[in-house]
Amino acid sequence: MYDELTRNDIKKMREEIQYRKVVVRKEALEAVKEARAHGDLSENFEYHAAKKDKNKNESRIRYLERMIKTAHIIEDTSGSDEIGLFNTVTLYMEEDDEEETYKLVTTVRGNSLQGRISIESPLGRAILGHKTGDRVYVAVNEKTGYYVTIRRIEKTTDDGSDTLRSY
Repeated sequence: MYDELTRNDIKKMREEIQYRKVVVRKEALEAVKEARAHGDLSENFEYHAAKKDKNKNESRIRYLERMIKTAHIIEDTSGSDEIGLFNTVTLYMEEDDEEETYKLVTTVRGNSLQGRISIESPLGRAILGHKTGDRVYVAVNEKTGYYVTIRRIEKTTDDGSDTLRSY
């Protein structure tokens, strides 16, 4: 499987990789060297913490490089009155009798706590391409789902201001 990413996502990922290789890697190596100099490594908490941070940075670099290598580049092809990538939508959640607002983003920018949902999530997939007033069934799994009504669509573009999700 591949991740659907925009050209801007790829650009931000490359910038993060460069930063991690030039700045974070150098700092992590210095921290390991400094901690190693404190003596017995078997009981040296600073050494183990520095190694863990160094390994975490290297893992993130590999992860981002793999995502770029396997990415599928996408563009927003929605009509002017349809929900598309980077649009902010207000939905009426019938089950809860509440309105909720979300911004549709790519997987690496998704963060439900900040109101950004991925176009690959069940909700994102279900509402993509629909119009104001549409009642849409969101399938959570084969047996469960819920209905939402699209109340408002605010057209926006990818301005690059969303941060990439970090693991």
